[in-house]
Amino acid sequence: MKNMTNFGGILRHGIPEFRLKKDVLDKTIESILSLGIKVEYNKELGKNLNIEDLQKEYDAIFLGFGANIPSKMNIEGEDLKGVYGGNSLLETGNHPSYEGKKVAVIGGGNVAMDCSRTIKRLGADKVYVIYRRAEKQMPAEEKEIEDAKKEGIEFLFQNNIVKILGNEKVEKVECIKTELVKKEGETREVPVNIENSNYEMDMDIVVMAVGSSPEKELLEKLGLKLNKWGYIDVDENCMTSMKNVYAGGDISGSKATVAWAAKTGRDAAYKIIENLK
Repeated sequence: MKNMTNFGGILRHGIPEFRLKKDVLDKTIESILSLGIKVEYNKELGKNLNIEDLQKEYDAIFLGFGANIPSKMNIEGEDLKGVYGGNSLLETGNHPSYEGKKVAVIGGGNVAMDCSRTIKRLGADKVYVIYRRAEKQMPAEEKEIEDAKKEGIEFLFQNNIVKILGNEKVEKVECIKTELVKKEGETREVPVNIENSNYEMDMDIVVMAVGSSPEKELLEKLGLKLNKWGYIDVDENCMTSMKNVYAGGDISGSKATVAWAAKTGRDAAYKIIENLK
């Protein structure tokens, strides 16, 4: 049997054990590999592997390497010691000491839930999830939100972080309250800062879980057309701007969940089979 720890990507290194048991993941991977899939190790696209060479050997190529570079809010103090990217923390598992610390997790998706619950389990005194919209607008799954509440995570809805304060390291965060307003031409209520509602909170660590983006340097090397959000542009057949090169999952800008990534991979597979007949 192959060493399963080589496989799984973000499922293995980004989703906590309490959410996805590794033995379940191992069995799933093993069943996939048993179909007769050949694996080549120590290959990295853009380094010792390129699309041009793959095109000479294969009839179709599928790109599904994800988009896991943590996004930034570009606010004052974001470069202070004690500010971390949520995706990176989960993926590397290289956590600082949280013992007795106050931690703010910024964001409202499943990554924010995974970060907050993991950090609380690692000994943080207080963990706050700060989200600029209402609870009903959170993209995280309802069960994940409820589980986080049960584990003692405190939610600050309709609050927006505007500044991180401290000398060299995080000492405080400045937040502002928001109200939800439906602007003309918009279908979704958007958060608007309430003037003069700023306040400060003592904080030791800030985790940014406000989304992720593709690795720009790699995308530039590939030479594929990108959409306006910076993801690989695909048509209704999941094909990129390069013939018989397909893409799916987060790298093509689909909903950033494992389920949706798997669905786009399956959809692309059907299209590849159809187009190669």
